[in-house]
Amino acid sequence: MRLWKLPVFLAGMAPLAWLAWGVYREELGPNPVEYLTHATGDWALRFLLVTLAITPLKRITGWRRPMLLRRMLGLFSFFYASLHLLVWLWLDRELYWAGMLEDVLKRPYITVGMLAFSILLVLALTSNAFSMRRLGRNWQRLHRLAYGAAALGILHYLWLVKADLLQPLTYLGVFVLLMLLRMPGKRN
Repeated sequence: MRLWKLPVFLAGMAPLAWLAWGVYREELGPNPVEYLTHATGDWALRFLLVTLAITPLKRITGWRRPMLLRRMLGLFSFFYASLHLLVWLWLDRELYWAGMLEDVLKRPYITVGMLAFSILLVLALTSNAFSMRRLGRNWQRLHRLAYGAAALGILHYLWLVKADLLQPLTYLGVFVLLMLLRMPGKRN
């Protein structure tokens, strides 16, 4: 499995390298801050959905090895969600704290996004062996909040988009499919 971790890690860092290259080449379009905000949010959702797909993949195929990558993939989701938040805080809102608080309170999509990020933060902070031992069976219950984080992240995206709903609806479709595959009658 160690042979798999390096390629998965490099694949997880590839979107960041691609975005950094775009910044360097000034090829992020007329509004680079908006581009970075959307791209990092998309990657956070993609990694979260891939993470949630691992258990159904194991149930359907019997292939257990990807389970060993689930933590890394979940942490990549948190990493890109953190970048998403950082771009918004620093580049979009320019660390204007009063304006940020106003945005969180006034715009429901930002409130929902902050809630999703808060869940991912708790999951990232407890994604270690010490927390697993300390929390025991409650660790698994806590980490089921990943489903809620995904639902809130998709809702955040749906409420943000005003015209082209294709991408957030695609994420919603994948999420619903993953939840259906987790239903008791769908187990192999």
